Amino acid sequence: MPGGRLTQQERQQIALGLGDGLAYAEIARRLDRPTSTVTREVMRNGGPNSYRADLAHRATERRAHRRRQAAPRGARAAEQPYGRDAEAVREYEETFTTILMQSGLSTMQARVMACLTLTDTGVLTAAELVQRLNVSPASISKAIAFLESQGLARREQGEGRRERYIVDDDIWYQSMMASARATAQIVGIAQQGVGIFGSGTPAGVRLENVARFLEFVSEQTARAAEQAREILHSKTAETPPHVPPQDAVLDR
Repeated sequence: MPGGRLTQQERQQIALGLGDGLAYAEIARRLDRPTSTVTREVMRNGGPNSYRADLAHRATERRAHRRRQAAPRGARAAEQPYGRDAEAVREYEETFTTILMQSGLSTMQARVMACLTLTDTGVLTAAELVQRLNVSPASISKAIAFLESQGLARREQGEGRRERYIVDDDIWYQSMMASARATAQIVGIAQQGVGIFGSGTPAGVRLENVARFLEFVSEQTARAAEQAREILHSKTAETPPHVPPQDAVLDR
């Protein structure tokens, strides 16, 4: 039923819908489910080209079993700050992770990015990420290295030898600027290709058009990011009177 867990039959219908080339929204409509539920289900289980209903069902059962083992019943709700609904937080984090995956991040990169973004402090150590996501330190290190290269996270030295990983107010600005710079590099390469292939040839014309298009996109992206940067630092509501000393551990 809508709002409950997907059944094995529903997963089979999702697989059939993907095989027929249906959009997530259409599959969700036929199941009477939110589109985000279908999107999250597919992205967590191999993506649209590799989704298999039987494997997805078993994987979901394993995740549910691990969650039951990881935390006693009712413990997660007690740990949520500001009176948040624990189940709603967990569902939202899964949806947020799925959207990040659709933007091009791998599963682990998206999970780390979501975990950092949705903590109140925006700061976690490697050990805290390992505990929250129930993965190896190597997986965290690899994901952080990629996120840092894309301007989506940064690291700083914490107490002792521990590094802290941070998603702050400027991360999205830095990411947009990094994207603009990467696009500008493609512009340079395309312009170089025009000289090699000839400006009057089909390939040369194509490269010239690519360069003009991407140059415009790069400039507009950088300009818009600069103009909108102050939005990232604006406060839309008063800071809550009490900030817990440590974010609640989100169960996986």
